Amino acid sequence: QVQLVESGGGLVQAGGSLRLSCAPSGRTFSMNGMGWFRQAPGKEREFVAAIRWSRGSTYYAVSVKGRFTISRDSAKNTVYLQMNSLKPEDTALYYCAASSGAYTYPSSKDQYNYWGQGTQVTVSS
Repeated sequence: QVQLVESGGGLVQAGGSLRLSCAPSGRTFSMNGMGWFRQAPGKEREFVAAIRWSRGSTYYAVSVKGRFTISRDSAKNTVYLQMNSLKPEDTALYYCAASSGAYTYPSSKDQYNYWGQGTQVTVSS
């Protein structure tokens, strides 16, 4: 069984930074892409950022572009989300996701077949 283990969430003031990490554990699998999604209370889970594993191509939601950076360490099979200039509206439970299928729609939740448990990010004003 594959598990995605996230870390790095926490409480930060507006304008601050956090870095999230996510790595798979358990059964190995061929990973084609990884992404970050977030869900605020009472809202739908939304796309934040994604990375195509082989080429390193990145994709961002408009709301985070220029502030967040997704990257990967292939040797460690780890994906990172560097979040700068955080705003109160970034407050959410952040989920890591991995895709072992053809990486066609990086921003779609349906693209991913493995999900982490989530890590809370809270930005105070």
